[in-house]
Amino acid sequence: MEGTAVRREPVRTHDPRSGASGAVVALEAGPAEVDRAVRAAAAALPALADRAVRAALLRAAAGRLDAAAEQVVAAAEAETALGPARLAGELARTTYQLRAFAEQVERGAFLDVAIDHADPALNRPDLRRMKVPLGVVAVFSAGNFPLAFSVPGGDTASALAAGCPVVVKAHPDHPATSELCAGLLREAAARLGLPEGVVGLVHGFAAGPELVRHPLVAAVGFTGSVRGGRALHDIAAARPVPIPFHGELGSLNPVVVTERAAATRAEEIGAGLAASFTLGSGQFCVKPGLVLVPAGADRLEEAVVAAAAATGAGPLLDRRMREAFLTGVGRRAAVPGVRVLLAAGPAPVEGVGLAVRAGVLAVDAAELTEELREECFGPVTVLVRYRDRAELESVLGSLAGNLTATVQLAADERGPEAAALLERLRPLAGRLVVDQWPTGVAVAPAMHHGGPYPATTSGATSVGATAVERWLRPVVYQNTPPELLPPELLDGNPLGVPQRVTGAIPPGR
Repeated sequence: MEGTAVRREPVRTHDPRSGASGAVVALEAGPAEVDRAVRAAAAALPALADRAVRAALLRAAAGRLDAAAEQVVAAAEAETALGPARLAGELARTTYQLRAFAEQVERGAFLDVAIDHADPALNRPDLRRMKVPLGVVAVFSAGNFPLAFSVPGGDTASALAAGCPVVVKAHPDHPATSELCAGLLREAAARLGLPEGVVGLVHGFAAGPELVRHPLVAAVGFTGSVRGGRALHDIAAARPVPIPFHGELGSLNPVVVTERAAATRAEEIGAGLAASFTLGSGQFCVKPGLVLVPAGADRLEEAVVAAAAATGAGPLLDRRMREAFLTGVGRRAAVPGVRVLLAAGPAPVEGVGLAVRAGVLAVDAAELTEELREECFGPVTVLVRYRDRAELESVLGSLAGNLTATVQLAADERGPEAAALLERLRPLAGRLVVDQWPTGVAVAPAMHHGGPYPATTSGATSVGATAVERWLRPVVYQNTPPELLPPELLDGNPLGVPQRVTGAIPPGR
């Protein structure tokens, strides 16, 4: 009923070690709160028009985070149990990413400026193209990266670099960390005289759909589950004016171990695989969850099990994820033909009542089911034993899209067969890895963190320099007098941005 207040539930911190609730840090956002945050962001859009201002904001944000590093890491550790060392590294990655985007903004190459001077012989008018910001971006935080893929993370950094204000939907697993980081980013904005609305923050499950539906939201960045991401993707597509939805949803990250590699590098591959799929208690989006190994590769399987068994038990991010992991492992272990080489399950240790231990399952390629081809978030992997190239090809042909695909080769496998195998993996993933492991995503210009659906819902990357392209659209100025052009499109290039220019400069221009 109009005028009736919407009850806003308190948002509390939670200890992933015990499951205990902590302090109230905010209230869930209702439609009115979402609307206020989006409108404040839209009002801040003109303040980000100057690239020098955007670069300064990104550097100031990195500086504020660095100055509060001890507080940020402590807050994230209390809510995620990911460990101070891991979180300190994640914070360093986050601030590096902000500064890298600042440099990118200053260079201006992402504007993709192209100038075609008028050519009467070709019946071509004067055309000048550049990319401009879409508008307000809704960012959905990830639970497993409370910094690098959350409030101050890559989606926020790249959107601000593009000139787009953001409204972040906080992840319920780290609300206090989200509030702290949002406050630091707003402080950075305020010190530069920018409106705090350049970075908004809302909490609560219902706030997500409200954000995607809001008519002033121009694009969405999402990192999370297939189920949640697909629901929001469909809302974005069903709007009266559909908007881009750049979602990272789920990935098995298959690995292929060749027969020669299993015979010559069994212990090395086994130890490396165990370290990769148990890293961060298996809570990495690029965890190798399905590994094709030659039938009879007993040494390799024994090495994986031994190394995984030696990994200490640890908590998952929250009670819901823990229950989903235990249920998922149980269902997979019950599939006909599956052998449990190392049983995953509850493993409470002192001070960590909600800990789990890692598991390893094995199945023959001929008995691989649909359930075993779905991601199970947490420290478990499935070894799929193939007898020949036909069985290997059959399994690869049944897989959906992934963020990564990895091949482990023998030292002397560098010929046409190895090249053909790598080529076969290319349609499955956005990043191909050879003789290393996919866990860990470098922040670098050449990085691509994306892949065919359901890994992502678009062909874009959420990591690396080209992540900024998600929040831009091209605009062409035709036959426009110099006085009316943006400075990036002027002849003489007063701002020094990269320009692709064709044709002679007409007289008087």
